[in-house]
Amino acid sequence: MRITYLFDPLCGWCYGAGPTLEKLSRLDGATLDLAPTGLFAGEGSRPIDQRFADYAWQNDQRIAQLTGQIFSDLYRERVLGAVGSRFDSGPATLGLVAVGLSEPARELDALKSLQNARYRDGRDNSDLGTVAETLTAAGFVEAARRVQVPDEPLLAAYQSRIAAARADMARFGVQGVPGILLGSGDRRRKIDSSLLYGDFDLLVAELRLA
Repeated sequence: MRITYLFDPLCGWCYGAGPTLEKLSRLDGATLDLAPTGLFAGEGSRPIDQRFADYAWQNDQRIAQLTGQIFSDLYRERVLGAVGSRFDSGPATLGLVAVGLSEPARELDALKSLQNARYRDGRDNSDLGTVAETLTAAGFVEAARRVQVPDEPLLAAYQSRIAAARADMARFGVQGVPGILLGSGDRRRKIDSSLLYGDFDLLVAELRLA
């Protein structure tokens, strides 16, 4: 069973799906491929203003109630409260790609560390320096070093992975993140991503039937 997970590290719903994602990664016979879409990077980034901050916090509370994931007051004050800063997933995505090049088996651990840094610890992972510090603290020393001065192979891998994920979104009609694809190569299909927030056994049953 091969599962492709389409996501963005600054997507609150993707953070909310974290516990389910960890269970999927431990499922017997399953291979989980992380596919960062860059949805909120580059042209998809934007400045944080008060209207956006209020909307994000309201949405985050819905996610917290549904999933039990923590969106701390530190996050609200230091990240959403930093009006004029950027909402840009490029740095965090670059950090994940760097981990994928050096320690691919631990990429999910790196995603969790970067998400926790933002939503629990109130650290702005739209900043490359913060991403590097977070990766260093989590033991991803080589990835942190490369993120601070991105080289051509890293930037090429970043562009390649985003392009592949966006191509999958277009091909399978995935309108937003998170998204799930099941299967390999041409034999893939889209799975209802709302299953990430319900009974895990129902999700597994759906995956095994697909």
